[in-house]
Amino acid sequence: MKRIDILNQISNIGVVAVVRGNSAEQAVKIADACIEGGVSAIELTYTVPGARNIIEQLDAKYGNRKDVVIGAGSVLDPETAKGAIEAGAKFIVAPSFNEEVAKLANRYQIPYVPGTQTIKEIVTAMEYGSEVIKVFPGDILGPKFIKDVHGPLPYANLMPSGGVSLDNIKDWVNAGVVAVSAGSSLTAGAKKGDYALVTETAKAFAKEYKDAVAAKNSK
Repeated sequence: MKRIDILNQISNIGVVAVVRGNSAEQAVKIADACIEGGVSAIELTYTVPGARNIIEQLDAKYGNRKDVVIGAGSVLDPETAKGAIEAGAKFIVAPSFNEEVAKLANRYQIPYVPGTQTIKEIVTAMEYGSEVIKVFPGDILGPKFIKDVHGPLPYANLMPSGGVSLDNIKDWVNAGVVAVSAGSSLTAGAKKGDYALVTETAKAFAKEYKDAVAAKNSK
């Protein structure tokens, strides 16, 4: 899959599920539940034990599906990024920007989505080839930050992470994001072993995002 196709896929899905877990089994169940609910862009974080093996499992299971894209999250260094790519990750997400990870991702033509908090960090990430940039933590920066950034940088493709919920997706979309990233607000059911609830929540997230985009485009 070409880099531009991966980026378009993430943008079309609209919601990236941040998958964390206490075990490989739990993480896989969360990913399965999110995909079943229509949130089929999965960011499997390296905070999960055995993350590389989990990415391999998910790639083997979903790699041939055009509606699913599996990525790696919480990637802090190029060694981890390379391992994730070799395991089948189609995009790399990080809480902060790392120059060497950016270079490696460019080398392998894999989207790199680094976390940023300032205009300077956003510009730096763009200069190193990041087409989509994570705004993190979103609950602190807020939708207004997106609007303010788009003043001087209207072409910046931003994705908030942290604090994204069903109640504020519309605010983020109206601020001009290209996608949103959701973690605990999406996967909370897994803490009680209720993966059916994760699926239902994913359905609600997918619908809320699509409805918000449609409403914005109709204005």
